[in-house]
Amino acid sequence: MKLQIKLDKEKRILSLRDRGIGMTKEDLIKNLGTIAKSGTSAFVEKMQSSGDLNLIGQFGVGFYSVYLVADYVEVISKHNDDKQYVWESKADGAFAISEDTWNEPLGRGTEIRLHLRDEAQEYLEESKLKELVKKYSEFINFPIYIWASKEVDVEAPADEDESSDDEETTDNSSSEEGEDEDAEKSEDEDTEKKPKTKKVKETTSEWELLNDVKAIWLRSPKEVTDEEYTKFYHSLAKEFGEEKPLAWSHFTAEGDVEFKAVLFVPPKAPQDLYESYYNSNKANLKLYVRRVFISDEFDELLPKYLSFLKGLVDSDTLPLNVSREMLQAHSSLKTIKKKLIRKALDMIRKIAEEDPDESSGKDEKEVEKSGDDDEKKGQYTKFWNEFGKSIKLGIIEDATNRNRLAKLLRVESTMSDGKLTSLDQYISRMKPGQKDIFYITGTSKEQLEKSPFLERLKKKNYEVIFFTDPVDEYLMQYLMDYDGKHFQNVSKEGLKIGKDSKIKELKESFKDLTKWWKDALSSENVDEVKISIRLDNTPCVVVTSKFGWSANMERIMQSQTLSDASKQAYMRGKRVLEINPRHPIIKELRERVVKDPEDEGVKQTAQLIYQTALMESGFNLPDPKDFASRIYSSVKSSLNINPDATIEEDDEVEETESETKESAGTAKDEAEPAKDDSDTEPSDLKDEL
Repeated sequence: MKLQIKLDKEKRILSLRDRGIGMTKEDLIKNLGTIAKSGTSAFVEKMQSSGDLNLIGQFGVGFYSVYLVADYVEVISKHNDDKQYVWESKADGAFAISEDTWNEPLGRGTEIRLHLRDEAQEYLEESKLKELVKKYSEFINFPIYIWASKEVDVEAPADEDESSDDEETTDNSSSEEGEDEDAEKSEDEDTEKKPKTKKVKETTSEWELLNDVKAIWLRSPKEVTDEEYTKFYHSLAKEFGEEKPLAWSHFTAEGDVEFKAVLFVPPKAPQDLYESYYNSNKANLKLYVRRVFISDEFDELLPKYLSFLKGLVDSDTLPLNVSREMLQAHSSLKTIKKKLIRKALDMIRKIAEEDPDESSGKDEKEVEKSGDDDEKKGQYTKFWNEFGKSIKLGIIEDATNRNRLAKLLRVESTMSDGKLTSLDQYISRMKPGQKDIFYITGTSKEQLEKSPFLERLKKKNYEVIFFTDPVDEYLMQYLMDYDGKHFQNVSKEGLKIGKDSKIKELKESFKDLTKWWKDALSSENVDEVKISIRLDNTPCVVVTSKFGWSANMERIMQSQTLSDASKQAYMRGKRVLEINPRHPIIKELRERVVKDPEDEGVKQTAQLIYQTALMESGFNLPDPKDFASRIYSSVKSSLNINPDATIEEDDEVEETESETKESAGTAKDEAEPAKDDSDTEPSDLKDEL
């Protein structure tokens, strides 16, 4: 069984010929005689009785669509039990069948000839037909050929004039060089035996196989080699580089819905993968039904966060329906989607399991087994650098698979030495009695490493995770816990790092200062001033309430193009000033407040300390001018400059203007004699030029 496609551009005929069983005269009348008998009426009756959408393959609906591109159709068919007949029609309500005595004998099979309309001439182009076959019938079981033409180099006899000129040149050169006469005769004989030829371009035609890529998903995964998977991926994704896919999953699903699928993880992410994430409906998964391509626009097969995967799904359960809307509503799609997501996540997890760099904490024997293939080393890091944001988006969007996706999450921390670490590895390193997973958000790892929020945690050897991607702020609003451990932002309230026996004494000792400072900051939206357990070298920091925005989140929201500050106020967390009772600045401030709570200088100092802490904690200053003025006042004080000292006025403005006028007049006077000299001595100037 094979299908052959042939073009005749002069006659505008497109021919399709198969080697099937053919049709008898009765079959032609029954199947192609009228639209009513071609299957449409039977289809309508079936729809009214059962509502089954399985059209193609049962009724032959679709044959008359040829008249969209053709105004005249011939069907030539030969069955073993009958003679060769021709069915022809112009879709004008009439057809004719006659015994075929003028066309080439088919032997057996059917040939369809489409006499194309003027507006359908594009289907006479080889490139267009190849594109259609590659797209819709690339994996059909039987071979599909096209009669293709191409230019080749062939040897052709050279012209007589050229050959005679060559002989004369040979004779002259041989006589001048004085070669032996016998040698000349032998060369002449060889020349006569081998005629002169040249290469010319010649157009030839031959049958070209279009669907040479085999449908490997129909075979058992054990029978398919890695090279075959790589070749199939390049064909499917139209990527013909040397890079292999990072991983693939080939499986068969059985049960209520049966289908076969092959999924691939590309080696690189497209440049525009996240630019139009929520607006794009582009999907890289192709849907086939019985090896016939249906569509590559079904974003219902995979969620958006897995849209970077490439592959195909081939189902015998789904209907071969040209209506995309009907197919989208089919109940089987939900089942297929659920199984695809599970297999996709298992495939990604397997990349991590087979990566030796991910095997830290395992037995050496296990590492050796998993590290046999050096190609797998560093593969998960490569995957994370390309598609890590997709995993984070999946945690936000997919509540059902949130725990599975969290296992695939990779982060950097204070103890990861610049490498990626998993949440499971973090938990394995947690200190005894530690109940929370500590993390901090910011713009860069370098900035976070110097954050005052980490001082006490580092000193007590607690590990803190760094989140530096803007999407991480949204991620942590959905990822509240993992493996029974809650996440705690160390820049927010609620941090617990052991018990401090002196905390009660310190609270009582600094009670006057905290109350006075809160009153002094009443206009700054400070909810509370209290003793800190997270500071070591820094006088104070500003933290936010547990369920409000962090400083980093505030900065992200303020940078949005269409942000509205008035509507964001309710989401800003209440700010709490935490002071370090062991710091000398705080101790001295307490003594000053006890002596004179109304001292204006102390109030100014307290305000300056708060604004500095606000900036160091990652917040934007509401009034940078006020902060700068306080800094300059402090500088004056340190330089023993009188606070009432005024800036010296600039009295030289008018004098400068008068000097400018005088200098301009002098220049003008000097220019006039120069002009006279040029008038009197033009020849000298010309000679110089």
